[in-house]
Amino acid sequence: MKLNQLSDNPGATKKRKRIGRGPGSGTGKMGGRGIKGQKSRSGVSIGGYEGGQMPLYQRLPKRGFNNINAKTHAVVNLGLLQKFIDEKKIDAGKPITEEVLVESGLVRRVKDGVRILNKGEITSKIDLTVTGASRTAVAAVEAAGGKLTVAQAAKADADA
Repeated sequence: MKLNQLSDNPGATKKRKRIGRGPGSGTGKMGGRGIKGQKSRSGVSIGGYEGGQMPLYQRLPKRGFNNINAKTHAVVNLGLLQKFIDEKKIDAGKPITEEVLVESGLVRRVKDGVRILNKGEITSKIDLTVTGASRTAVAAVEAAGGKLTVAQAAKADADA
């Protein structure tokens, strides 16, 4: 067998239907769209319409709840913070704020604030000011001789 003898099985390929190419083509004039109406116009499609059958998005059950007031924090683990300090990306001698964490690349964007969690170990003595922190993270930073300040409390007092 040679390459020029290769061919598809009979009926495996069909020619493309060329619509709107005159009366001789069988799909001229209205191009198989019928007469008038929204569906015959160009640029219009009825999204999700299934010809009177209940559409799929209405047949499926609705689940869950989205709280519009929920806050999303950028999460930082203490072990990762220590790694950045060891790699000299963050200076432990200076106060560490949310802006410093963004500049170092530890946090991509602040969102509703930065929250510190106690995963990993912190050995450096640091002065950290963030929006939120877990109790165990605060205890771990203080055990290492540092200070962790949660700035949200001051913000809440100013609003009141």
